[in-house]
Amino acid sequence: MKVEIVALGEPMLEFNASEEGALYEVKQFLAGWGGDTSNFSVAASRAGNRVGYLTRLGEDEFGESFLQLWQKEGIDTRFIEKDPTAPTGIYFISRSVRKHHFTYYRKYSAASRMTPDFLPAEYIRGARLLHVSGISQGISTSACDTVFAAIGLARDAGVLISYDPNFRPKLWNPDRARAVIHETIRQADLVFPSIEDARALSGLEEPEEIVRFYLGMGPKVVVLKMGGDGALLAAPEDSKTKSIPRIQRFRCQNVDAVDMSGAGDTFDAYFVNGYLSGWPLEKCAEFANAAAALTTTGLGCVTPVPVRAQVEALLGWIDR
Repeated sequence: MKVEIVALGEPMLEFNASEEGALYEVKQFLAGWGGDTSNFSVAASRAGNRVGYLTRLGEDEFGESFLQLWQKEGIDTRFIEKDPTAPTGIYFISRSVRKHHFTYYRKYSAASRMTPDFLPAEYIRGARLLHVSGISQGISTSACDTVFAAIGLARDAGVLISYDPNFRPKLWNPDRARAVIHETIRQADLVFPSIEDARALSGLEEPEEIVRFYLGMGPKVVVLKMGGDGALLAAPEDSKTKSIPRIQRFRCQNVDAVDMSGAGDTFDAYFVNGYLSGWPLEKCAEFANAAAALTTTGLGCVTPVPVRAQVEALLGWIDR
């Protein structure tokens, strides 16, 4: 299968509390799949793209469950490596008053041992778009080097790069994170920060200030994800007037949200799907917003991710 999109990162098995309360109070957890770029890959495949995923897994049952998931979703796994000496990462989610609390067990995971020589160069060069995230850069120095090496391969071949900063302060030093993330934004084409991450990294508060700041670093498109407040899209008015951005706000779809996990990853994937289809940016944002909203209507990062027809029905593009 010739893939359109290659994503690179760390998958993690998820244990999501089925009730509110502190982690030690929860009696039952819903097992599922997580990891931002894995979530992205599933969403992109459900949107209709041909997707390949690059990572390293532990030679364990958690890793095997991911392989089964990706193969079921039609995701190309031929270049995934297994490590018999390192585990697949896991994490727990507890919830209180619509806030999520994450507990991770990922140190020395198989994915954190990624190195640049693991990358299949021609595979990346043959794609239309490479998707990476800040989490993959934060889990280890070698994984960060691998992300930059993949970006270099993609840029040299004219492959588009999409990037979600996904800043996690507990993963790495904030000053290093800021330097690495901002350098990556300078090399990316499509950038998808959340408003919380962008405020922490840029020191700015107002959404319009933030998108202008990041657009000034050189990407073609910046979409600021603002949760229940929707999204803010920014792009140059045209290629000759990059200092004059056009900025447009998109409202969030009205749904009964129960779990925000993975919604941002779904947003990224559906926006990329529209972008690769040659759609106007406004249509891409509307499509992505609706897909992200639907993802919040169930528990977990993967199970509630919609297929394309569900998103089109919510938008009224097809009959329900």
